[in-house]
Amino acid sequence: MAATVSNANANRIVYMGDLHKRTSAFAGWERLRHGKLHWFAECFAEAMGVFFYVYAGVGSQAGWVLGNILKEVGISSVFQIGFAYACGIVLAIVICSGTSGGHFNPCITIVQVLFKGFPPLKAVRYIAAQILGGYIACLLIYLQYRTLITGIEATLGPVVLAGINFTPSGPAGIFALYVAPGSSLGHVFVNEFVCDFMLAMTIFGAVDPSNILIPPSSTPFVIGLAYAVAIWGFSAVGLSANAARDLGGRLAAMTIYGKEAAGTPGYAAIAALTNIPATILAAVVYELMFVDSDRVIPQHHREFHDVHALHKRHGPAALAAADGHVYSSGSSTGHEQEKERVGTIERV
Repeated sequence: MAATVSNANANRIVYMGDLHKRTSAFAGWERLRHGKLHWFAECFAEAMGVFFYVYAGVGSQAGWVLGNILKEVGISSVFQIGFAYACGIVLAIVICSGTSGGHFNPCITIVQVLFKGFPPLKAVRYIAAQILGGYIACLLIYLQYRTLITGIEATLGPVVLAGINFTPSGPAGIFALYVAPGSSLGHVFVNEFVCDFMLAMTIFGAVDPSNILIPPSSTPFVIGLAYAVAIWGFSAVGLSANAARDLGGRLAAMTIYGKEAAGTPGYAAIAALTNIPATILAAVVYELMFVDSDRVIPQHHREFHDVHALHKRHGPAALAAADGHVYSSGSSTGHEQEKERVGTIERV
């Protein structure tokens, strides 16, 4: 008898609401969030994800730039910056991807439109939210560092400041991305394109449901590590890797320092746009050479899919209710066709 009850409970789909009853105010907002304001919740998650990524990385970058100006050793380093961006990516994916799908980069959203049928209007909202998240993160960092930044600017004086401000070594270079004076834009473009291609291949491999070596719980760390590797190895040449970070930071620098902070048009275009064709090419290469429809989907990926597919308001249960069918998440019998279609939560 006990074994029978245990097996029944193992097969039962348990929703968050079954374990934790929300107050009427929060429950009412949740209904609204899953209804008319669902688009807002998704955009908020995209903005928040980019905020995490930019806030972590640019905060560390601020210490690096200002420490170098002050000739203080140990405030930050390229290793720390790469690790900080990696941690920001982990936070973004772990906290926000369940709500929005976890794009956090305009080029990923564009690829979803081209190859996955993602709605173009929704993509525009996502990209705007991503840039806004980066913009807010940079302005908040400036506010936190403002006393130190303005003090250093006053110490440097207007002549010295004008010579370094809109470079990677100047205070504006904390927020906007610039290349070192004398850099070849051709070499910078190649560096950006190759790094973005590598990053996109890593992303597509990490989210491939047939990849048995990367369970969903490891995906944030794999992607974060790939970004850290790119920063550690190639940021000295000039690297953006995310148009939301570049445009958000550039707009923040222009808000703080004026139009001059936009930098040279050539590099601004490379930083903002190169990741788009690089990511599209990576998507094509991955689809042609690595996607295999005959592979078996591992259990951990099936479970990950089921958790999303069986969402109470947006999954099959909600669709069945809309069609006038009864779906009982507590039943361990019946509805076998639905269970077969979306899999089961139980581990086998």
